[in-house]
Amino acid sequence: MLPEKIIYITVIISLIGYLVMFKDIFRGKTKPNLVSWFLWMLGPFIGVFFQLKAGAGLSVIPVFLAGFGPLIVIIVSIFNKKAYWKITKLDVFCGIFALIALILYIFTHNLGISIMFAILGDGFAAIPTLVKSWNFPDTETAVVYLPGVISNILGLLIIKDWIFTIYSFSFYFIFVNLAIILCIYRKKILNMLYFRNDQ
Repeated sequence: MLPEKIIYITVIISLIGYLVMFKDIFRGKTKPNLVSWFLWMLGPFIGVFFQLKAGAGLSVIPVFLAGFGPLIVIIVSIFNKKAYWKITKLDVFCGIFALIALILYIFTHNLGISIMFAILGDGFAAIPTLVKSWNFPDTETAVVYLPGVISNILGLLIIKDWIFTIYSFSFYFIFVNLAIILCIYRKKILNMLYFRNDQ
C-alpha cells in the first residue's frame, strides 16, 4: 500500500490532461459530447458523498476530480459554442437512462446498491462518447482520459479498507477511460498491427 499523500499527484496529472483538452476545445479540434460530460460531472460528485459516508479517505480525490473536470469542460464548451458535439437521439436515450440510474442511486439506502446505480448511470453517460470516439476519433483528446486511469490506479493503491463501496468506482473509471482511449486509437493500433503483419 502506498502512502495516502501520493494521491495529490493525481491532481497535477488531471490538470495537465484537462489543460491539453481545453486548448483543443478552443482550437475547435475537440468537440465534447455535453450529455456525457454533464452526467460525468453529476455522478462522481454524488459518488464522493456516498464514498465518504462509507469511510473512504483521500482515495475519493480521483473520483472528485472525475466530476470536477467535466464541470470545467462544460463551462469551457459553453463559451465556445462551436466546440461541442451535436446531441443525437442516442445521447437523449442514454442521458435518460443515466438520470434514472442516478435518481435510483440517490434514493437507495443501501450503499453497495447505490454505488452500483451510480456506476450504471455513468456507464450510460459514457456510451455517446464511446460511440463518438469510435466513429470520429479526431474529435476527442485522448490525453484527458489517461489521468483517469493513472489517478484511479493510485487511488486503489492507497485504500486501507477493501470494501466494494470504496474500490468499485475506481475500477470502473479505469475500465471506462481505457475503453475510450482504445476507441480513439483503434485505427492507429489496427494500422500498426497490419503493418507488422505485412512485413
